[in-house]
Amino acid sequence: MIQDIGANIQRQFVGITPILLFVVLVIVAGALTQDFSTMPILVALFISAGYALLLNNKKQTLSMSEKIDIFCRGGGEKTIILLVIIFLLAGAFYALTIDIGARDATVNWALQYVPTSFLLPGLFVIACFISFAMGTSMGTITAITPVGIGLAEPLGVSVPLAVGIVIGGAMFGDNLSFISDTTIAATRTQGVKLKDKFKANFIIVAPAALLTVFILFFVEIDTSAALSQSNYNLWLVLPYLLIIACALFGFNVIAVLGVGIISAASIGLITGSFDVPTMLRSIQKGLGWMQDLAMVALVIGGLVALMQAYGGMNWLMFQLTRHIKSVKGAELSIAGLVSFLDLSTANNTIAIVSAGPIAKDLAEQYQLDPRRTASLLDIFSCGFQGLVPYGGQLLAAAAISGLSPWQISTYCWYPMLILLFGLAAIALNIPRFSALQHDEFN
Repeated sequence: MIQDIGANIQRQFVGITPILLFVVLVIVAGALTQDFSTMPILVALFISAGYALLLNNKKQTLSMSEKIDIFCRGGGEKTIILLVIIFLLAGAFYALTIDIGARDATVNWALQYVPTSFLLPGLFVIACFISFAMGTSMGTITAITPVGIGLAEPLGVSVPLAVGIVIGGAMFGDNLSFISDTTIAATRTQGVKLKDKFKANFIIVAPAALLTVFILFFVEIDTSAALSQSNYNLWLVLPYLLIIACALFGFNVIAVLGVGIISAASIGLITGSFDVPTMLRSIQKGLGWMQDLAMVALVIGGLVALMQAYGGMNWLMFQLTRHIKSVKGAELSIAGLVSFLDLSTANNTIAIVSAGPIAKDLAEQYQLDPRRTASLLDIFSCGFQGLVPYGGQLLAAAAISGLSPWQISTYCWYPMLILLFGLAAIALNIPRFSALQHDEFN
C-alpha cells in the first residue's frame, strides 16, 4: 500500500511494536471488563500512533516533523483516500435503502417463495442474498435475526441454531458482496477488480455454502407450522439488484455505488418515502455511520508508513518469510496473519486493512496472484469474525435474541466451513487464473 517509505530500511523489531500495542490495548481492555467494546478501536489506534511517533530508526534518526510528515503521507496515500471515499458512499447507500424500506421488502419478498419444509435452508439463503445485496453483515443480522427467532418456535428448532444460520448467511455476503467493507478493503489493498476477486472468492466458498444448505435439509423441523406473510413492494428491491448487476458487468466500485445511491434515492422520492431534504439527511446519516471506519483507515495508513520507516514491516516480512519455501507457505502466512489480527481486534475490515500491505508485499515476492491474496484475506477474516463471541456480529445477535454469544457460535456452521475450504484452496492451489488485469484506479 505504501510502497516507497522504508523500502531499504534495516529491519528491527521495535518498528512493529505500535501494532502490537494496539492489539494488546484491545485484548487487555476486553479481558479485564469482559466487554471487547470497552476500548474503542479508533482510540486504541491513536494511542498506538502517539507511541509510534516516539520511536525512531536506529540507523537514521528522524525529527518529529519528519515522522509526522511520514504519517501524513501514509494516511493520505492514494489507495487509502479511495478506500475512505468508497466506505462513505457505501454508508450513504445503506442508509437510503433502509429508509425507503428496501431491506424489509427484500426479506418479505424472499419469504414468499420458500416452502415450509425448506425454511431452514431458505433462511440461510435469504440471509446470504440480503447480506450480498446490502454489503453488511451487521445490517443483515439486525434485519433477519428477529425473523429467525420467529421461525424457531413454530418449526420446533432451537433459537441458537436459527440465529447461527442467520449469522452464517450474513458472513456469506460480508465476504462476497461487491460493496462490503471487507471486499472494498481486500480489493483496494491488493489492486484487483471487484469481479476478479469475486470469481476467485466464489469458487472457494460456494462449496461451503452448498454444504451448509445440504446439512440444513437434514435438521428435523415441524413441517405443519403455519407462518404469517407480509406484503412487500418489489420496486424497493431494485437498488440491490442493480448494484449486483453493475458489479457483475465489471463496473468500478465507485460507479456501482453511484448507481445504487441514485436508484435508491429516486425510488424513495417516487414512492414518497421521503422528500428531497429528508433524502439528503438520510445520505448524511449514512456518511456519518462510516466516519469512524474512514478515520481508522487513515490512521492505519499513517501507522503502517511509520512502521515501514522504522524497519518494522521489513522485520515482520522477514519473520513471515524466513521459513517459507513455497507459494503455499506464503499463502498460509497471509491467512494466519489476517486471522490473528481479526481474533485480536474482532473487526475483519481492520484486520484486512492492517494485513493488506504485508500481503501485497508477499504476493510480489512469491509471485502470488493478487486475486487469490484478496480472497484469502477476506475469507479468513470473515470466517473468524463469524465465530468470535466478542465480535460485533455475535454480540448484536446475542443482544437481539437474549442468548449468550457462546451459545450461538457453536451453530455458526458456515464460517467454520469457509475456513476449512480456504485451507483446502491453499493446499490444492484452487482457483488458478490467467494473466491479471489490474483495476483502472491503480
